[in-house]
Formats: sequence, structure tokens, C-alpha cells
Amino acid sequence: MQSKEIGGMACLVLTAMIWGFAFVSQVQGMASVTPLFFNATRFTLGAVSLLPLLWLRRGRASARACGACDAGGRPVLELGDGATVRLPKWAANPVAVSVICGVVLFSASTVQQYGVLYSGSAGRSGFITALYIVMTPLLAFVVLRRRVHLGAVVSVAIAVVGFYLLCVTDGFGSITIADVVLLFTAVLFAAHILVIDTFGRNMDVIVLSFGQIATTAVLSWVGSLVEGSIDWAGAGRAWFAIVYAGVGSAGIAYTLQVVGQQLVPPTRASVIMSLESFFSVVGGALLLGEVMTMRAYFGCALIFVGTVLAQIPAKVPVGIPGLRKPAQPDGEMRVAGRRRR
Repeated sequence: MQSKEIGGMACLVLTAMIWGFAFVSQVQGMASVTPLFFNATRFTLGAVSLLPLLWLRRGRASARACGACDAGGRPVLELGDGATVRLPKWAANPVAVSVICGVVLFSASTVQQYGVLYSGSAGRSGFITALYIVMTPLLAFVVLRRRVHLGAVVSVAIAVVGFYLLCVTDGFGSITIADVVLLFTAVLFAAHILVIDTFGRNMDVIVLSFGQIATTAVLSWVGSLVEGSIDWAGAGRAWFAIVYAGVGSAGIAYTLQVVGQQLVPPTRASVIMSLESFFSVVGGALLLGEVMTMRAYFGCALIFVGTVLAQIPAKVPVGIPGLRKPAQPDGEMRVAGRRRR
């Protein structure tokens, strides 16, 4: 392994650590401000922190969001069963795509922040949210007719057992509203990945990130105004949590991510960044004094194994019907999803 690749892996580990510890900031921020106002301020800072990267990558952005188009300029989407769907012309417009992705990101981030508020646990929130990784191939199967490989099926089974051990401690009645909200968050983030993969596959990653984060910030400000939750005194008390969740998770982490991905193969990169959930538990334990039962820790471990398996390309033997080797590892889809942080 070359020294450059080792350096790239170090960048990706730092990225995962920053994102994992961001769950701590999300928990701490809820002591002073509402979920919508917290997201409004942190996503605003996140968008601003991406401006230097946006400037450095000027001229590299694709003029279109999608690759293949028909004679009329309409993007063409190929489904998993070989069928094709002609999308509206706006699907080739980077601004429109950024807004669409931003609307989905806003929905997922808002629901997640309420889940964090109800849960009050960085580690628990991090691992339940991480289930979006194993949900993505299932959602792709349902919506885009993409067949799933054996590794994805196994990863889902392992992750489900992990969720059971983490959340079901005394019958299914022990599942809390926070668990349900965070589980729905995972579904929304899986949908977010598919929206990016469908509409923004050919867009520059930083341009798309900036566009969707800016859209999320605007929608969060609108929501804060409607509910009357703008509280600058509270923002002053939660300033470090807001700055860390905004600048740290966006500007700093994205810079490290871009550098790391240039030096590390996609599959290895996506597996390394799966450490985010692990670091959410570490951060919760070190900074918030969170302690789980051994059963819960074992559940977290199974969820982590499931998320890792979901991102490793499968070697499918010839003759097994209904299974296929993925055209590419889900590394780029994984990374696209994490742009939310």
C-alpha cells in the first residue's frame, strides 16, 4: 500500500470521525434551540463553508445533471429490468436537480433532528440512522426495479437483528417514538441517495452538495419563521454545536472526503466512512457520558457489520437466478448520502 493511499485513508477516517461526533453536537444543540432553527443555522454555515471548495472547482462542473438524453434533450433513465423512462427536461438542469435533492435532504434532516431530540442519544441515533445503507438496495429494488445481490440480502438480515437487539429490550412495546422516527429517517436518507443517483449522477459533487445544502437551509429558515422558533439567544448558547455541525461536517469533512476519495478505491472508501456510526457511539460515551447495555452494543455491532457488507461488491457464481454482481460498488451512492451531514 502506497503512502498516498495511507494518507487518503487517514483523511477518510477523520471524515467519519467528524461526522460521527456531529451527532453529539446535534444532541447538545437540542438543549437550546428547536430542530428547525438548529438546521437553519447549521446548514447556512455549511453552505458558506463550501464556497471555497466551490471556487476551487470552478469550471469543472458538468453543464448537465444527467448523462444520456434523447433527441429532444430529455434525460433517459434505465431501470434495473432494462426498461427506460424519459424524464422531464428539468432533470438535466443542475439547479433544478439541486433543489429536488435539497427538498428530500430537508425532509430527512428535519425528521432526523426530531429523532435526535426525542432520543437524546448520539450513539443510538447514529446507528439507527446508519440503517439507510442497507435500506438503499431494497428501495432501489422497489422503485427502480434493480435486482439485489446476495450480500445485500444478508446485510439486511444482520442489520434487522441488530436493530432488534438495540431497540427491542422488553417486547416490541419497548420501541420508543424516537426509534420509529429515526428508522423513518433512515428510509428518507435511502430515498435521498436514490434521488441523487437518478438525477444527479453526472453533477459535480461539490456543486450538488452546495445546492442541496443551501436549499435545506432556506427551507429550514422558512420553517423556523412559520413556527416562530428563531432564537438568537439560544443560538448563542449552542454556538459551538451549530458551528461544528455546520462548518465541521460540511466544509472540513467534505474537503477531507474529496482528498481521500482521490487516493482510495471506492469500495474501501465507503467502508471506511461507515465508521461514522462507530464514532457516534464513541463521541456519545466520551462527551455525553452515554452508556448502553451489552445487548445494545452487540446490536450496534451487528448493524455495523450489515452496513459494511452492504457496500462490498458481491462475487456472484454463474447459475444463481435473480442475483447479480453490482455494476459498481455503492461507494459513490454512499458518499452522496453522507453529504447531508
